[in-house]
Amino acid sequence: MPPDPVLCLASASPRRRDLLATIGVAVEVRPVDIDETPGAGEAAHDYVLRLAREKALAGARHSALPVLGSDTAVVCDGAILGKPAGCEQAATMLRGLAGRAHEVLTGVAVTGPAGLLTACVTTRVFLRPISDAELAAYWATGEPADKAGGYAIQGLAAVFVEHIEGSHSAVVGLPLFETAELMARQGVPLWNGALPSGPMS
Repeated sequence: MPPDPVLCLASASPRRRDLLATIGVAVEVRPVDIDETPGAGEAAHDYVLRLAREKALAGARHSALPVLGSDTAVVCDGAILGKPAGCEQAATMLRGLAGRAHEVLTGVAVTGPAGLLTACVTTRVFLRPISDAELAAYWATGEPADKAGGYAIQGLAAVFVEHIEGSHSAVVGLPLFETAELMARQGVPLWNGALPSGPMS
């Protein structure tokens, strides 16, 4: 039998669910529907934390478990890059990211006995130059269509990534180190209960 859920994940992202599974956290998935439009002049750090909090609080209205909300933004020259609307927009995004560094910010919020706890992690990602032929071939795979910034570091686009500075799992969708700290403070057990809950040393 699968373990009983110990956390509610307020997200439909299979990547976040899979990341939590790697550290032995069984979840019930309850996606929430919120407006993800950035506010006028809203900084990326504030944006991802606001969405993470809103998702967690919305999920908490429907679950007795601690609830995790999260949001990730790809940022280049201060601009938040969303999901590309089509091939040309995806190519424009990746041309702007290629051959240089950009930032990926992930906000996390967890509700529970300790209240609403949050963290925000910034990772610098360095992509190599990408040819137009590679851009067209990558779009044809279907992978970039629903990815912020037009690429997936855990997928085919891994061949474009020279190196990163920071958390790889945060770029995928959830910074596991910081998330584990927040969950431990909310009494959520890790490793399918083999690691006792409580503040981590």
